[in-house]
Amino acid sequence: MSTTTDLPDQCRHVAVSAENHLSIESGPIPTPGAEDVLIKVHSAGINRADLLQRKGLYPPPEDASPIMGLEVAGTVKAIGKNVRTWQVGDSVCALTHGGGYAEYAVAPMGQCMPVPKGFSKGEAAALPEALLTNWHNLFQRAGLQPGENVLIHGGASGIGTMGVMICATLGAEVYTTAGSDEKCRALEARGATRAINYKTEDFEAVLTEMGLNNRIDVILDMIGGDYIQKNLNIAAAEARIVNIAYMRGFKAEVNFAPLLMKRITMTGSTLRAQTFAQKAIMVQEVMKHIFPHLESGRIKPIIDSIYPLEHVEQAHGHMEGGQHMGKIIIKI
Repeated sequence: MSTTTDLPDQCRHVAVSAENHLSIESGPIPTPGAEDVLIKVHSAGINRADLLQRKGLYPPPEDASPIMGLEVAGTVKAIGKNVRTWQVGDSVCALTHGGGYAEYAVAPMGQCMPVPKGFSKGEAAALPEALLTNWHNLFQRAGLQPGENVLIHGGASGIGTMGVMICATLGAEVYTTAGSDEKCRALEARGATRAINYKTEDFEAVLTEMGLNNRIDVILDMIGGDYIQKNLNIAAAEARIVNIAYMRGFKAEVNFAPLLMKRITMTGSTLRAQTFAQKAIMVQEVMKHIFPHLESGRIKPIIDSIYPLEHVEQAHGHMEGGQHMGKIIIKI
C-alpha cells in the first residue's frame, strides 16, 4: 500500500446512539484493501438512505462500513497495492461502501471520479450518488433516447435536479414534479419543459391537458403509492417505468390493464445492492457521457445547504423537513 506519512492514528466520525441521536466519536482510520483508495474527506453528501439507515430501516451490507455516508469528495491519502488509476494527492469524488460521514473514508478504485474542473470539493461531493443513480436507471435500465418524453418525480431532490439537467442536456423532453411553485420555476430554468406543483396540481391531469397522455416514454419514480397507477395511465406504448424509492408507500391497489395494453416495462433498483463491478461500469459511462457537460458548466449540482460535521443532526432534520432543493452537504 502506498500512503502519505502524515496520517493520524484516529479520526472523527458520526455515530448513532440507541435513541437514534447522532454524535461525533473517534475511531481508527479505515485501512484500504488491495483495490481501494483511502480518502481524506473534505465533504460528504447526505442521502435519504442515510436517514433510513439511522432508523434501522436500511441496514448496510455485511461487508460495508457501519458508519453512514455513501458519497464523498476529498484527497487520496493512500492506495491499495493493485490500484493503478489513482495516486496519493489526487482530488476525487467517490461512491463509498458506507463510511462517508468521517474524516477518512475508503472507496473502491472503480467508484472514484476526478473532481471536475471548476468544481469545489463541496460541489463534487454532490455528484456520485446522483450521477450514478440517474445514469443507471434512466439510461442503462430505461434506455432513454434523445427526443423521448421523460417524467421525473421528486424533481427538487438531489437526484431529481441532476436528472432534469442530464436528460435535458442529452436531448430528452423533460417533465417533472415538485412541491412548490418556486421549485417548479427553478427546474424549468434548468431544462424542464414543464414542472408540476404536486401540492396544487394533479400531474396526470396536467400532462393530459398538454396532450401528453399515453406519450410519456420513461418515468423515474421515487414516490410510489398512488403515483403507481397514474404512471401507468399516462405512459406511452412500450414505456419504461423505473422505481427507485416509495416515499408514499410500497403498497397500492393497481389496475394493471394499461401495462398489458401498452406493453409497459416496470422495473426498479437500488444502487447500494449492486456489485462494485457494476458500479465501476456506471462510472466509466458517466465519465464518457456526462463529465464533459460538467466541465463545460452545462450541468452543475444544486447545493441547497452546507452543514459542519458537528451539525449533522440538523442537516438530517432539514432533509426530513422536505423543504430543501438539491443536495445537502456535510463539510468535514
